[in-house]
This record gives sequence, structure tokens and C-alpha cells, in this order.
Amino acid sequence: MGSTKVAVIGAGAAGLASAKALLGEGVDVTVLERGRRAGGLWAPDGDEATPAYSSLHLNTSKGRTEFTDYPMPEHWPDFPSAALVGGYLAAYADAFGVTDRIRFGSEVTAVRRCHTGWEVTSRRGTEPTTDVYDAVVVANGHNREPKWPDPAYPGVFDGMQMHAHDYRSPEIFTGRRVLVVGMGNSAMDIAVDASYVSAGPVLLSARHGTHIVPKYLLGRPADATGGALAVLPWRLRQKVAEAVLRLAVGRPEKYGLPRPAGGLFQNHPTISDTILHRLTHGEVVARPGIERLDGGRAVFTDGTAEDVDVVVWATGYHVTVPFLDGTWLGEDPEEMPLYQRVFHLADPTLAFVGLMQSTGAALPVVEAQAELVAAHLAGRYALPPPDEQLAAVRRARAAAVARWGDRRPAMRIDFDRYVTALPRELRAGVRRAARGATVHTPNAKADAS
Repeated sequence: MGSTKVAVIGAGAAGLASAKALLGEGVDVTVLERGRRAGGLWAPDGDEATPAYSSLHLNTSKGRTEFTDYPMPEHWPDFPSAALVGGYLAAYADAFGVTDRIRFGSEVTAVRRCHTGWEVTSRRGTEPTTDVYDAVVVANGHNREPKWPDPAYPGVFDGMQMHAHDYRSPEIFTGRRVLVVGMGNSAMDIAVDASYVSAGPVLLSARHGTHIVPKYLLGRPADATGGALAVLPWRLRQKVAEAVLRLAVGRPEKYGLPRPAGGLFQNHPTISDTILHRLTHGEVVARPGIERLDGGRAVFTDGTAEDVDVVVWATGYHVTVPFLDGTWLGEDPEEMPLYQRVFHLADPTLAFVGLMQSTGAALPVVEAQAELVAAHLAGRYALPPPDEQLAAVRRARAAAVARWGDRRPAMRIDFDRYVTALPRELRAGVRRAARGATVHTPNAKADAS
């Protein structure tokens, strides 16, 4: 199937892994990247398309993050910096011939199904270009469009407001009273950074708590035992991990933080060695949720109020796929049903790599997804019948709701279980193809068109 033409949208980790796998199958690949460098959010400073900030490091250890066939250097630290990861991804693209397939500065504006395939319109400068491909792999990431509080908090704030997406370095906080809203990794990193230059303690506000997991537990990276525990049911894994965490650092409430809303492995934990240190030294102070903003003050739900100059909203991101319309995305891209979190149920020549929320690192996940897509488009892997795909999607969603609740259940995956299951699925699909099952129809009109 070497004549199959595939457009990969995005040259971050997901897009690079997709292109590498497709090239390995002899597929004709074009990668469309709106930025000037490969690497996505890990691209070096200077690329306005990336939300990377100066102190950003991996939150998962390199041994659990690296691509399986391109290890990170042994002499690197366990948790490399954004600059190192960006360089690693660029080197990966070079090593597997992906860089030469990337059209930098090409922003995809529309993807439409046509009788001969997929029309992909991109813009380089002011001139739009439309090309036709047999298949499209969407790998544009989902940390691009900042999510602000909605509805906005009551009141008016006279100071500066910014989203964590726009944060680059702590100098912007020098001599200012800073309030960070959120409990995720970015919120903790920014609060710690700001605490070294701010005027007084940094306030860290959240309505709901989360588990704080240090990067090292018992002298090893905290995620190092994940693979060994993966054979256990997740609730048993949860009890074991929570017990170890309590022994190592205690409960979040000990540090003035709100009680976690769910158990470990249910809500995404925050990975940080430094936030607990700054909390115990009084350089970061926990506050409850905001009730309202009042000129130069923030009023909290416990009735207390603090003078504030800067509010940083570390409130996450919307999932957006702006070049596809609702025919394909449905009402909410986060709820889009995908077989194995990869293949669109209406047409498997539209595939998604990286549109998930993992309990672990992203790179091994997108690598496994990319291999599945490549095998399918190369003709080696056949999908099960549509009714079986739909049933599998429904089972996965029901299991996710039971574990994680109603926050992005369709996107949720258990890292260890998923990266173990996808190679099994690939082998099953190869057997289906050998029995004569339909692999893909790149030139067929989609049912959803």
C-alpha cells in the first residue's frame, strides 16, 4: 500500500510518532505543522505556539516516558527539562526521516471528506492550499486553547489576570502579590516559581483537592513501580499506592490543601517535589476557592480576603479540533467515540493520535496508537465489525465513568493497561486481516459525509 497518501496534522510527539510509524510501513506521509519546529509543546523557547515555561520538566520519569525504540540518553536526569525533551523529539524526527516530511508554517484550516479521499486545506502565509489524501491522522494536541472560569467569578478585578498557557518565566511576578488558581502540575510549578520573587507568600486557591505525589518515593522515581503493579485491579493498586504515599508525605490536608475529591488513580494526581517544601516554609499558602473578586482583593469561600496584584488561572484547556466540523466531532470533541481511542467509528481513515487523558506518560501511548494506525493504513491490520467497535467503545466509556466519573470519561485511559492492550489488539487485527476482513477503504465515501 505504498501509494497511500496520509496527512498527519501536527508535529508534536503524537504527530512525529505517527509519521515515523507510517514511514516504516512504506506509506507516503506529509506532516502539516503550524509552528517552526518539531516538538509541539516541548519546542524550544521562541516558538509562540508552545505553552512551555522556563522551569518545565517531565513529570514522568524518562524510563517511563521515552519511545521504546529511541531511548533517552542514560546520563540524563530522571526528569529532563523541556529543552532536553524538545531536543530529543527533534532528534527522533531526524533519526527516522520524519523531519524531511514536515511542512513547517502550515496551519490546517479545514479537513473535508470527498469522493476521492480527504481534502485538507492549509495556509502558509496568506495563500491557502488544498491537497487530497487517502487518510488523515489528527495529532494536533489538546493543550492549545486555554480554559477560563466559566461562568466567570463575580466582581471586578483591578489587577492583572493571565492564564497559565501564557506563563513563561517568573520575572513577571517580581514584587507582586500573586494568586494562582488550580491544583494541576502547571499551577504548582507556577506557584513555586512565583514564590521566589513575589511580594509575600503566593496564594494557591482551589475548590477541589488532589493527591500530591513527589517525583521520588523510597529513593526511586515514583512511577517506576507502575508496570509491576499493573497486573493488579486498579482499586487494589490504588490502596497500595495511597498507603505508600501517606507514609512518605502524609495527606494533602496536612499542608492546608483541600481534601482530594477522589482516590489516587481516579483524579489525576499532581506530581511535584517542590510545592510541599514551599508550603511547609510558608512561601506558598493554601486558600479555598474564590467567592468573588473585589477590586484589588480576592474574597474566598471561607470569608477571608487577600490583597492581590496578579491572578494566574491554571484552569486547564478546551479540547478543540478547529479544522473538523460537527459532522465528525459531534457536540463535544471530548465525548467523540473512537475505537481504541484512535479510529473514528464512521470512517477509520480519519484517525486520532494523542486525543486521550492518560494516568501516565504520553509518548509510549502515542507510539502504540501510531503503530496501530500505520498497520491499518498499510493493509496489515483489520478492524472488527462496526457493531463490535461500538460495543467496545461503550464498554470502555462505562468503565471510565465507574472509575473517573463524568470528567472526560471518553478520553480517559489507564496508562499501563492501555499500552499493554494495544499490541494485543494489533496482533488480533493482523489475524483478522489474514482471515480476509476488510482493512480499509481509502477512496470510499464515508457514511458521515
